[in-house]
Amino acid sequence: MSINPVVLSIPIYFILIVLEWSVDLYKDKKRYNFRDALGNIGCGITQQLIGLFSKVGVIALYTFIYSNYRLFEIEHTWYWGVVLLLLIDFFYYWAHRMTHEINLFWVGHVVHHQSEAYNFSVALRQGTLQTFFTSPFFWPIALLGFDPYWFLYLSAFNLLYQFWIHTEYIGKLGWFEYVFNTPSHHRVHHATDSKYIDKNHGGSLIIWDRMFGTFAEETTPPKYGVTVPLKSFNPIYATVQPAMSLWKRVASTSGFVNKLNVLFRSPAFKYENEVEVKELAIEINEPSKNTLIYSGLWFLIVIGLTANLLFNYSNYNLNFILCYVFFLLWSLWNIGSLNDGDKYAITLEWVRIFVLCVGVFWLLWFVNVSWVIGVGISVLLFAGILLLKENPVF
Repeated sequence: MSINPVVLSIPIYFILIVLEWSVDLYKDKKRYNFRDALGNIGCGITQQLIGLFSKVGVIALYTFIYSNYRLFEIEHTWYWGVVLLLLIDFFYYWAHRMTHEINLFWVGHVVHHQSEAYNFSVALRQGTLQTFFTSPFFWPIALLGFDPYWFLYLSAFNLLYQFWIHTEYIGKLGWFEYVFNTPSHHRVHHATDSKYIDKNHGGSLIIWDRMFGTFAEETTPPKYGVTVPLKSFNPIYATVQPAMSLWKRVASTSGFVNKLNVLFRSPAFKYENEVEVKELAIEINEPSKNTLIYSGLWFLIVIGLTANLLFNYSNYNLNFILCYVFFLLWSLWNIGSLNDGDKYAITLEWVRIFVLCVGVFWLLWFVNVSWVIGVGISVLLFAGILLLKENPVF
């Protein structure tokens, strides 16, 4: 298969999210927040878009090690498949654990923990930078002789397994809890309670946590999020803020060894006299109902455009892909700003709408895609009506 199973599973993800959200509304549990859910999914879209470029290098390095330094030629048999699944989960445990114990690696993973809710949409909240820090942990698998295709395919299923454990609607599962990772175990992992922090790092299996002393049982309802809340629903800001914050910490720390300590010790580590880093102040306001409707409609369009790109990127040239990705990331930034109630969000959105209008006419005249103009103008008109009703420009 030429398409990652994770990409193929995207429609199933959204069906499950809609079902869980519907149950949540029916039972009035308030486990979903509209703006938070859009931010979660937006982080996942960002990760997939950047992954179109970053995964090339990651796969190339694995392939290089396999092609030049592998110790064995391992056949595609069911029993070696079981061994590979165990190896993937074992090294995933250590990669995941290190993203919690090394500050530099935490920058890539913290995005996944920023939400203060716990539902299926959180499973899609992934850090764009995480792959850069975790991929070297899997190089021993290449050295052993498991080919890149097989490794990538089974790794995808390890990741797919972890979707269903992001829910509060499934309780404890008896004997299953002793071997496999479950919603109960993973709720502990997402908690900020002191007794739960840095516990239950397993992917599909919980046996590694039990073996290496990082297991904790869920005994009380967890409180979710991170110790320093993000205070934004913008997926692009959520992605870059941790790196910006760490850079400021390193820059304000004197001495080369001290800077290395900030980078490679625990995220909880701080010097006694360390200068407090001032974060970018974002004022969170409650957007109007029409703005939320507008954000939701545009978010659906972004999801559709992203799906089109992920399934068809091999048909496009690099320049078109770059423009496509830039527009989608810009759209996610604007949607996030609107959901944050940012005072400049409306102005920036009209700029984006103008650029989109130009792009639609360009597609009509130079690419000869006749249906694009009708859809584009309809979207622009509806968008304009919603925005102007609550936020007049003139």
